Amino acid sequence: MNRSLRVFAALAVLALPPVAAGAPAEDLARTVNTFIGSKDDGNTFPGASAPFGLIQVSPTGKHYSGWRYDDPKILGFGHSFISGAGCWEQGGQVSTLPVTGTIGPGGDFDTGKPEAFDHDRYGSAYTHAGEVGQAGYYRVHLADYGGIDVETTALTRAAAERYTFPAGAAQGHVLVNVSQANAKHRVIGSRIEVVGDRVVEGKLTTQSFCGGHQYTTWFRIEFDRPFKTFGTWGEAGGTPGSRASMEGEGERFNGAWLTFDLSGGKGKGRAVTAVSAISHVDAEGARVNLRADGMRNGKLLGFDAMRTASQDAWRRELASVRVQGGSGDDRAVFYTALYHALLQPMTGSDADGRYRGYDEQVHRAEDWTYYEYFSLWDTYRSQNQLLAMLRPERARDIARSVLAIHAQGGWLPRWGYANFETNIMTGDPVTPFLADLWRYGALEGHEAEAWAALRQNAWEVPPANSRFAGRSGNASYLASGFVQFDRAFPSKGMDVDPHHGGSATFEYALADCALATMADGLGHAADAATLRQRGGNWRNVWDASVKEQETGFSGFPRPRLEDGSWFTPPDGHYSPRSHYGFHEGTAWQYQWLVPQDPAGLAEAMGGRERTLERLDRFFAIDELRKDPQGARAAWVAGPYAYYGQYRFNPNNEPTMHVPWMYTLLGDPARTAVVVRAAQTLFVNRPDGVTGNDDLGTMSAWYLFSAMGLYPGMPGTGQVLLHPPRFARVDLDLGGGRQLHIEAPGADGRGVQYVRGVDFDGHAHDKVWLDWSQLRQGGDLRFALGDTPATWGQAASARPAPACPSPAAGG
Repeated sequence: MNRSLRVFAALAVLALPPVAAGAPAEDLARTVNTFIGSKDDGNTFPGASAPFGLIQVSPTGKHYSGWRYDDPKILGFGHSFISGAGCWEQGGQVSTLPVTGTIGPGGDFDTGKPEAFDHDRYGSAYTHAGEVGQAGYYRVHLADYGGIDVETTALTRAAAERYTFPAGAAQGHVLVNVSQANAKHRVIGSRIEVVGDRVVEGKLTTQSFCGGHQYTTWFRIEFDRPFKTFGTWGEAGGTPGSRASMEGEGERFNGAWLTFDLSGGKGKGRAVTAVSAISHVDAEGARVNLRADGMRNGKLLGFDAMRTASQDAWRRELASVRVQGGSGDDRAVFYTALYHALLQPMTGSDADGRYRGYDEQVHRAEDWTYYEYFSLWDTYRSQNQLLAMLRPERARDIARSVLAIHAQGGWLPRWGYANFETNIMTGDPVTPFLADLWRYGALEGHEAEAWAALRQNAWEVPPANSRFAGRSGNASYLASGFVQFDRAFPSKGMDVDPHHGGSATFEYALADCALATMADGLGHAADAATLRQRGGNWRNVWDASVKEQETGFSGFPRPRLEDGSWFTPPDGHYSPRSHYGFHEGTAWQYQWLVPQDPAGLAEAMGGRERTLERLDRFFAIDELRKDPQGARAAWVAGPYAYYGQYRFNPNNEPTMHVPWMYTLLGDPARTAVVVRAAQTLFVNRPDGVTGNDDLGTMSAWYLFSAMGLYPGMPGTGQVLLHPPRFARVDLDLGGGRQLHIEAPGADGRGVQYVRGVDFDGHAHDKVWLDWSQLRQGGDLRFALGDTPATWGQAASARPAPACPSPAAGG
């Protein structure tokens, strides 16, 4: 390693959190299996990324997410991927592919035929044999074009690809495609330019993410050796020697080829390395990013040096959580889940601090990092709290980024993509998201700004000319206490709250209660009282007269029309398993979304015992007690099987918290059964994630389940306790603080129960610990047994409801 690289490596180490004593000896970057979740619509990508990286390099195929494990061909290697989202148009952008053959009139790539440059045609077969997917490194063998090995790695703002062409090939080409960003991307326009004999630059504007909005990605790719010839292609075909090409919307062909002389011999003579960077700001942003992370002392960083730096960064990130016990597969699943949870939100500011805001203007983040891509409906339930616990500095910048969106766009986001609001999903996820960040300390110094933004969001509606939808159901919610069910309500995107009035009412009520806790903490007593009352608005869509014939249970959520009447389907019979009025779920799933008032919910369901019976039916708990592996057959199967269901859906967010409703009702032993059964669905295979991973949300859920902790009602800081999967877990909480979780004899192969809990040497009989207790670290010890115990059953062991209803007796 030369001196400049030694300096670079030293600086990289200084920028990372310290590894505590006792860090695992295994190579955690290699323990990660990036193929987990890349099949059956988990929608993760196997390629390379840095933690929270701006750029990713991974294969693209025909799947809507950009890639699926069993895609038959690799169409190229894209440079921008979201991990695990359910919308289409999310992976790829500028795409590169190494090929061999002749490019010219009548050649293998016939320049007289534009269709010769269609990636569906030139994409390569590949083999999973020898394929490698580790944290920070990916390798695959392309079976076509004589056999080409492709490796990728990435730092925060620059990435590298190394193409090793087949022996005997006199020349090799790299195709750079900017008009077919992904099979589902709608490219509005693209431009590419060949600069000198080593560089390609350009930009492409795409309309993305479930319809979405237009945004622009600038890129720069620099090679470690000169290309001897080049050309561009467009709608008219290929033009050898051309340095620039530009095409517009609906024009499928635009790109450049670069031809390298491989006649130098064997080994490195067959390898070409491309270092790339992207920016959402401008062309100079891509150049700045490449210089910052892709070069040292004016020279390109070699592939191996970048891989070492990337994987070292991941090793230190992953070593901040250390587990003992479990099998090799258990550890692979755990550390891959941690890897997936640390991929996003993604860095949005360039190396010079500039970023493009929601007002389309360029801003600068001074001494902090601006982040992009906020899947708040998903991440507010688990991934947000995980980052707040493990990465407090990043959580502060994440909170600041969301507030910057409000400052520049005028409103808080729901699903922020790049620099625009998509309005995907429903409810009010930004409120519990920010309320938890406040409770975890990430809003320190910005409390007043956050409160003003959240209050506006909770009491108002964005104007029609705003791209933001906000609480689009606020008119009826504030006037009548529920969101009207109206499928004809105008929408600013794919989703709008009145289209799903039943579930939106539940989501608003939860958000109001979370905000009430923040209002109390900030001294806004009158607003807190109003919000706490609104936290009970779920009762306004609870129809006690609904009786389900199949199960005999009475009382279910039911959407209301604008005039307050209950919605009735055309056949005159409302079923709590129907698709009416609930987003990605049914009344059976959403009935449990009342963590703010479990006692009130039980009263509405006919009492505690009847509620436990309903939970048992929901989870098929008798089958799980016999065999936790039965969860796959007993529960909802398929990532998009939302409707017609009455069982637990482990593939989607609305029911993630429901296993702990047993705990909140005084029966934590049944929580233990369900959580252990759910863990059987997370396996060390490409199909090893339940549903879409949704920017690390499902992975974060698994991590909490395995550690014996689960974030309770948003805004309260309550962390619920259950049996850990591992004998010991050590967590670095930042600032040198550590939380040590011990569970002697923990064994994930069967159901175990908590017999007792000890925190810092004192017996703890409650089913939760407050974050104010945990944030300084300490020693948390579980005593486990193979049979249910009485721990946590007493009413005094449960947290008080955050927003109790009067009927529940406060």
